Amino acid sequence: MNQQDKFGAAISSLHEAALGNTSWRETSALIDDLCGMKGTHLVIVDGRSKDEPEWLFDQFYYHGESYEELGREYATVFFPQDERIPRLMRLPDCHIAHVTNLWTAQELKTSPTYHDLLRRTTGRDGLNIRMDGPNGLDILWALADPTESAGWNSRQIKRIECLLPHLRQFVRVRQALANAQALGASLVDLLDNSMVGVIYLDYRGRIVETNDQAYAHLRDDAGLSDQGGFLRAWKPADNAKLKRLLARAIPKFRGNAGLSGSMVVERLCPLSRLMLHIIPVPVHSIDFGIPRISTLVLIVDPGAKLSIDSDLIAATLGLTRAESCVAASLAEGSTIRDIAVATYRAESSVRWHIKQIHAKLGISKQADLVRIVYSMSKIPKPRP
Repeated sequence: MNQQDKFGAAISSLHEAALGNTSWRETSALIDDLCGMKGTHLVIVDGRSKDEPEWLFDQFYYHGESYEELGREYATVFFPQDERIPRLMRLPDCHIAHVTNLWTAQELKTSPTYHDLLRRTTGRDGLNIRMDGPNGLDILWALADPTESAGWNSRQIKRIECLLPHLRQFVRVRQALANAQALGASLVDLLDNSMVGVIYLDYRGRIVETNDQAYAHLRDDAGLSDQGGFLRAWKPADNAKLKRLLARAIPKFRGNAGLSGSMVVERLCPLSRLMLHIIPVPVHSIDFGIPRISTLVLIVDPGAKLSIDSDLIAATLGLTRAESCVAASLAEGSTIRDIAVATYRAESSVRWHIKQIHAKLGISKQADLVRIVYSMSKIPKPRP
């Protein structure tokens, strides 16, 4: 397989991983092979505090194997004392830095992260990258050592640079689907989702199917519309960009890899916008019940909020009032820092409540708590 084919395979796998239809292990292995490196550690943080970013998500793979336990160890033991993090958080968007440039000479002599963790993960000749993520998040990507002992070369750096916008798009789409509780949903199941608009297009760009949320947006003609079977934005500049993104996403020849993209569409209502995520659909992911699909368009309405009843959460899950309020806030998308500010608590107090909730429910991850709360939430209905 030549480098162009490897790049196409990695991009297609990123699309599938974003939809939750393939494991990050497969995608990570393809990226490792493309870039000639031994592994990667992908981390998503709330970086509004550059000195103390809040850890939200990570995927840790080296040599094609999951390092989940080591990832937990880094998050709980090394991350809070990792001297390079404040410098990494202040790197320009998509800047590639060698790990040794993120420590001072003195820190390199004593850093537990450098001498212990990176030794175990063959990362002391690695690269670190920070990217601007969606909704104020930061994407941190740590690359392990190159597979060749001669070190990194310009061709490898170029491939990494070419991957960065696609990795950022992976995070955007995955977050949108996670917020809609739709990761791993089949194409048919997505049509039943009431938290995100779903439109399927064929290879000519014609609308094949929509769910109720998307239909409401098209019917209202308040930003998007169906014109002769084709998706259109009402504002000319938005419509021109939409056409460009669709042209990139829909391959000219079936079997070729399209490119995912996102954009904001202005609506007729002042200060009101929709976020569109346009994702190519791999041929083998197509459901029997929905043929001819080339592209998925997700419509996210930032103004649509979940209605979480904290009293119901308390009664159903056996939580205290304070714990149920914290659980509801997490499910609504608030961070620990947000909750602390809103409730006049210290962040350590919020974390203590979360630990108590986890213990009562027998869970260990915040994502599990959010899923449980979502199952009891009142999902907003489509507009009349």
